[in-house]
Amino acid sequence: MTSAFSGMTRVDPVVFKAACPDCRAHFELSANALRLAIGATPKTTFYSFTCPECGAAVRKPAGERIVELLTGGGVRTLRLHSTV
Repeated sequence: MTSAFSGMTRVDPVVFKAACPDCRAHFELSANALRLAIGATPKTTFYSFTCPECGAAVRKPAGERIVELLTGGGVRTLRLHSTV
């Protein structure tokens, strides 16, 4: 009997390097620790996380490359819709 998973290799979890603008700590975060919001414009597209060192809520702009990296790494994404 052959397993459906035979031949598959173990995949390490994706981690993202980040820094806190408040306490200036540098750390790595898992995809579950980040949130990505994609808006209609670059000004409304950002990612956020809570600093594991000081507990500050951090929100940073996300350009196209950051959006690509975060979505490819499994970060939960919220698409913001216009009400117009």
